[in-house]
Amino acid sequence: MAYTDRDDLNYLGMLYLIGANQTPFLSMMGGIQGGAKTSTSFNFPIAQPWALSAASDSVAAAIRSEATSISTTTEKTYTRAQDYNTCQIMKYEYGVSFAKQSTFGEVGAITVVGGNPNQPVKDELAFQRTAALRQMAIDVEYCFLNQNITAQSAADTVAKTKGLKHAIGTNSVAGSDAALTKAMIQELVREMATNGSPFQNVVAFANAYQKQALTDIYAYAPESRNVGGVNIKQIETDFGMIGVVFDPFMPTDEIYFVEMSVCAPVFCPSEGQLIRDVEVATTTAKKGGFLYTQVGLDFGPEEYHGSITNLADGT
Repeated sequence: MAYTDRDDLNYLGMLYLIGANQTPFLSMMGGIQGGAKTSTSFNFPIAQPWALSAASDSVAAAIRSEATSISTTTEKTYTRAQDYNTCQIMKYEYGVSFAKQSTFGEVGAITVVGGNPNQPVKDELAFQRTAALRQMAIDVEYCFLNQNITAQSAADTVAKTKGLKHAIGTNSVAGSDAALTKAMIQELVREMATNGSPFQNVVAFANAYQKQALTDIYAYAPESRNVGGVNIKQIETDFGMIGVVFDPFMPTDEIYFVEMSVCAPVFCPSEGQLIRDVEVATTTAKKGGFLYTQVGLDFGPEEYHGSITNLADGT
C-alpha cells in the first residue's frame, strides 16, 4: 500500500519493535546524524596512504663513507595514493489519509468509548515518519557493513557506498570453513599491528553465532553457586584492548576488527540538511512526505582494520 489508511488497523497494548533493529556500528560513530562529516561531492576522499621503505633496505642505502657522503646521489620520492568512497541517495516515502489520522480511537474498525486511552499511537503520521527514520538507520547500518561500491558517474547511476566487507583487504585471515579459533584472532591482530594499525579503539563486530564463538574462546567464568554463563565484551591482546559487539547485520561467516577512531558517516548535504523531511503537496485527502539523505562511509585507511572470513557459521 502506498499510504496508510483505515484498513491498517489500530491495536491496544504496548508497542514493541520486533526483528533485527540494533545499529551498533552507526551508533558508535555518533548515530545517523552525530559525529558526521560533510562533502560537497558524492565521491569523497577518505585517506592518502603512503609507506616508507623497509628499514633494512633504507639503512643499507643511507649508510655512507665520508667520501661518498658529500657526493650527489639519486633522490627518493615517497609517493601517495588516493582512497575514496561515495555517497548514496536514500529516500523513504510515508503518507497517511486524513481519515486514518483522525480515527486513532478505532481498534479493529470498532470505536472504543472514551477515546480509547489505551491506544499508544495518537498521531499516525508521526509514527509512520519515525518508523521510516528507523528503517533508514538499519538500512545504513547494513550498507556500511556489507555493500560494495558503485561510484556516482551519471544522473541515472544508482551510486552505492563501499562497506567494510569490500573495503578491508590488507589484513585478512581466511577461516577456510573452519570454526573460529584463538589462533585466527592472534594472526589477524598480528597482521594489523605489523601493517600499522594504531589500536586506539578497535572493536570486533560479529553476528550472533560468531559472537558466541568468540565468547567460548575467551570465557573464564568465576565460580558461583547462583550465576552461570559469561558474555565477553572486551578482549586484551598484546597490542591493545579490543571491544566485542554483536551486530545483527554482520555476515554470518565473518568478523570485522574495526579501528573506530577513523570511521565516520559522510553526508552530502541538501540545502544544508543532512537528512531532509520533505512534506509533499497534494490535492488528495492525505498528508505525507519523504525522508531524503545522501550518505556514505568514511572508513579511513583500510590498513587499520582487519577481517576473518569464510568461517563456519553453524548452518
